[in-house]
Amino acid sequence: MSDLSTPKPASAPLTVAASAPAPRPRRARGLVSEVVDSLSASIREGQLKTGDKLPTETEIMARFDVSRTVVREAISRLQASGLVETRHGIGTFVIQPPEAGNFRIAQADFATLADVISVLELRISLETETAGLAAQRRTEAHLQAMAAALQAFQQSIEDDSDAVPSDFQFHMEVARATGNRHFADLMTYLGTMIIPRTRVNTPSQAPEGRKAYLLRVHGEHESIYNAIRNQDAEAARAAMRTHLSNSRERLRSRQSLTV
Repeated sequence: MSDLSTPKPASAPLTVAASAPAPRPRRARGLVSEVVDSLSASIREGQLKTGDKLPTETEIMARFDVSRTVVREAISRLQASGLVETRHGIGTFVIQPPEAGNFRIAQADFATLADVISVLELRISLETETAGLAAQRRTEAHLQAMAAALQAFQQSIEDDSDAVPSDFQFHMEVARATGNRHFADLMTYLGTMIIPRTRVNTPSQAPEGRKAYLLRVHGEHESIYNAIRNQDAEAARAAMRTHLSNSRERLRSRQSLTV
């Protein structure tokens, strides 16, 4: 009888099972990107074709084991990248990507830190003038749209989100305020991948920490908004140049550490 009771070591695997949630930290920063990358790949590889309906929010939540907030942020990124459109009350559908013509910036063009810096340099030249024109031509409707994007950014910080959709939306609203559709068209073409932290993990690696980093970005956005609201074109250009140059210098500092 005593021999039969000794094989109790069978309980040992229970300690392994209890530690199963350990991989969760791997997913802490990349949940949205994980969903975006997977769905983008399905679209580009033809598994999801133009006109196809994406799985429902509930289905995506179950497939990736993520929250509804993560799914909605991922869909926002796909929309901003011109891959899908949401038809209210019906669902989200894959759409025909815009014609790229001879100019093209693809996912592969963001493979390294140097690539991200190069696109930031393009943005500095483009969006500095965008802000100046927006200050000269903005309407009250434009200001309201920018203010809404700022508010969404602030809410994203409090919700522990990466704030990428609202960040991109603010820059898009500045482009729309120029009254020149080509600025907005180019921003739409570039999509949320132009936001550096979609390509590199800037917030968590910033010396001051994620929240302080995003609050600093938010403050820079507010400076741009205030100059545009005041119709001060030179101040708007300076604020946008400072904002994007700060991002570039932060990335250059990281680049020097990896060389």
